[in-house]
This record gives sequence, C-alpha cells and structure tokens, in this order.
Amino acid sequence: MKHGEFRAVLIRKDGDRQSAEETHLALDDLMEGDTVVRVTHSTVNYKDGLALTGAAPIARRFPMIPGIDLAGEVLETAHAGLRPGEKVLLNGHGLSETHYGGYAERARVKGEWLVPIPPGFTAEDTMAIGTAGYTAMLSVMALEHGGVAPAKGPVVVTGAAGGVGSVAIALLAKLGYDVIASTGRAEETGYLKDLGAKEIVARTELAGDPKPLGKERWAGAIDSVGSKTLANVLAQTRYGGVVAACGLAGGMDLPASVAPFILRGITLAGIESVHAPHERRIAAWNRLARDLDKDKLRAMTTRIALSGVFEAAKNILAGKVRGRIVVEVGG
Repeated sequence: MKHGEFRAVLIRKDGDRQSAEETHLALDDLMEGDTVVRVTHSTVNYKDGLALTGAAPIARRFPMIPGIDLAGEVLETAHAGLRPGEKVLLNGHGLSETHYGGYAERARVKGEWLVPIPPGFTAEDTMAIGTAGYTAMLSVMALEHGGVAPAKGPVVVTGAAGGVGSVAIALLAKLGYDVIASTGRAEETGYLKDLGAKEIVARTELAGDPKPLGKERWAGAIDSVGSKTLANVLAQTRYGGVVAACGLAGGMDLPASVAPFILRGITLAGIESVHAPHERRIAAWNRLARDLDKDKLRAMTTRIALSGVFEAAKNILAGKVRGRIVVEVGG
C-alpha cells in the first residue's frame, strides 16, 4: 500500500455483472464533501447484504464503496458545526447508493450528515446499533407517539432474531413492554428471551394468507418483514393500536384490507431512516444512549474484519445472522 492510500471495498459493474473486491484508494478518489472522516467501524445491515451481493439494485452509480453506516473521527472539516478530532457517526443519507459509504478507512461526506457520538457510547457501540438499531429506536418512538404505552398491552416484533428485531426487543423490554417475538428460528428462543421477549411466536403463524380481521392480540407491532406477515400483524392488532413498518425482508407487497383501519382505528406508521431530519436522528441516538442495555447490545454483537463483509453479506440475506455485526474497518 502506497503512502496516503487506504483500504476500501469497491463495487464495480460491467454490463449486467456486478463484482466487489477489497482494494486501495487515495483521498482524491473520494466524492465531494466538506468533511473527511477516519472510519474506524461500520456494520452489516440487510441493505448492505443486498448492495454487496447485487441481489437488489441498491447502488445507483459505479464504482461504489458500500456500507450504509460509518463511525469514526473527523480528520478535517470546513463545516462550522464540526471540529477535527470529534467522534461522529453517519447513517443513510445515500451512503452505498449515491455516495461512497462506510467500507473504507476514509470517507468524505457533508458535515450536516454527521451525528456526534452520544456520551457513553464508543464508535464500536454505535455500529453495533447501526441503521438496524437506529431504525428500531425510530419504530419505538412511533409506537410511543401513537399512544402505545406498556399498560396498553404487548408488542409483537417480527424478524425478531435479526438486527432490527434484536434491538427492538431489548429496547421495549427495558421500557417495560411485554414483548412477543416472531421468528422462524426456533433455536434462537433462548437468545430472544435473554433479550427480554416474554413469548415466542413461530413465523409460520403470521406467514399464511391473511384474513381481513383476526383475534386482537397486541397493542402494537414493529415489523421488518412486510408482505403477508405485516398483513397478518395488522389484522390482529388491538383497537387503537399502532404498527411500525420498517422493512421488507419478506416482500414489498401488502395483501391486506382496510378493515383494521376503519373497524379498529389502528395506525400503520411508516419508518424511514435514510433521510430522517437531523433533529429526529439526534433524538433517536440520545434515546438509544439512555434506553438500550449495553450488556444486551454486546451480547447480540459479533465482530468481523473489513475482509469479512463479503461472507457476512451472503449470510445476512440467507437469514443466518443473529443480532448485529460490527465491522472493524481500521482507519
């Protein structure tokens, strides 16, 4: 590696063929921005798996450095709100889609995209959370905003053993909710109960053809699956309940009816994390610092080197990843 170069993962496309490899780049290779960050950690989310494998057209320009999250230290900046040496994180804002992402030891981005790492968190902690955990917090906030308090009844979390689900269960349990975890991996029952789930529901219970209405079972839900699972969740939500929809691992379709909305007055709250306003990001990260049990966070987290993201991408799409992955980028 030449002086001034750094390690990076780069996605290229030749016709219909996409490839990804670890390589070396220089600062002049990076995209425009007013701030350079020394990236120490990133993570692997479901969306990262799609981008790296080409299973979905996440990257909209090539070449592309993948990684929708990053954390590290400001090296240089022209942004008035930042200073060199400040510890920062970044989720979304087009990383891995239209702007180079976190799978590189350096990133040049807009300073307005960066969020200060909250007191009590390390860069590694924030990437153990990542977009998945940040999305889980936005989902919890949506339930609270809709009036779903612990006393209203249990909350079901679908895709429970995944990143969003794992963090959501830990958050909800600490906040006093009774959590029902829906998973297709029965072997993860102990893991989910350790995170705080009171009850485990097999994925198959929510995967069949949905009815317009079912028995009222939960006051709220956090769904990262979509499709028939989300439709079944809606049909079984109690009067006045709230369902936070934040993922599509099971598909983008929604074969539901209007019955839960007009007969039970429930709310379907869409959770969008990529372009969320800065103030909402700050609020979510401050809540995570306050409400997420760090011992549970570390228990759900595994660590890999930058070279490990290729295998991790395949595993997360195959449903073989439990909890969260931290990528030790270096920097």
